[in-house]
Amino acid sequence: MRIGDFNALDEGEARDLVSLWAAIPRWVSAVVGGRPYPTREALEETAAAEAATWDAADLDQALAQHPRIGERATGDDPSATASRREQAAMTDAASDVAQRIATGNTRYEARFGRVFLIRARGRSAEEMLAELERRLANTPESEVAEAAAQLYEIALLRLRETVTTDRVAAG
Repeated sequence: MRIGDFNALDEGEARDLVSLWAAIPRWVSAVVGGRPYPTREALEETAAAEAATWDAADLDQALAQHPRIGERATGDDPSATASRREQAAMTDAASDVAQRIATGNTRYEARFGRVFLIRARGRSAEEMLAELERRLANTPESEVAEAAAQLYEIALLRLRETVTTDRVAAG
């Protein structure tokens, strides 16, 4: 959709769409409330500025429904479809790598109290495993920051897939 189409969505449609990017209600409200945007880049600037304020509670809220790395999201809703597409590298993962990720997921959840989140798109299963193992050594505070940054990378990818770079027509 073009940025003008995004601007023209009714409030509920816009909230539903932006929630697919990152399901953090205060972020969704700020992004939707910033309309109209003259360009996708302006939308991205608002999204980034608001994402910079995400904390552990925001992260927990966004990850409440998020599937684990290596687990196939079920359903036909847009969020499940996006998750399956983003985790495509896991379908070809060697069984030992998939098992190590599953074990790492369990350790991560026990340590940090939430699912491990990583921008999976563009990464191999081996790269995701290496990041999972590295991040297990993070402090809880540094892990919140790192997980929030990964969530923003996912949100930005989804935003860019949804909204084109066209400018709003002057008039």
